[in-house]
Amino acid sequence: MRKRAIIPHEYAAASRKLQLSPAVWSRGHLFLTGVTGSLPDGSMPEDPNTQFRSVFNKIGATLETAGASFSSIVELTSYHIDIDTYFDRFADVRAAYVRAPYPAWTSIGVAGLRRPGALVEVRVIAEAPETEHAT
Repeated sequence: MRKRAIIPHEYAAASRKLQLSPAVWSRGHLFLTGVTGSLPDGSMPEDPNTQFRSVFNKIGATLETAGASFSSIVELTSYHIDIDTYFDRFADVRAAYVRAPYPAWTSIGVAGLRRPGALVEVRVIAEAPETEHAT
């Protein structure tokens, strides 16, 4: 099977430390690792909207590195802490990034996430051309 890691420059150190790829390209699809809303310095903002925008900014950077965009997303899965409290706010932020035709989307309420303070983690599968930017 042909596959390539997609590692945006700004996530290279974290990728090495955690021994994971932010995304893997395989046979025309891009599989993104779950993303939380931490900031570039590693801190987790307390403000939910800041977290949610950070999630989508990270997804966007990874998609761009692979030669894709938000319109390339075919499936999105979101895992939510306290889904009843924050879902509508998350959906509003998501709408600023994801446009029609909309991807398939599954939202799951969970008891916890790996990153303390994280309110959401998002996984994405997207269509993506083969790219020379993969490592």
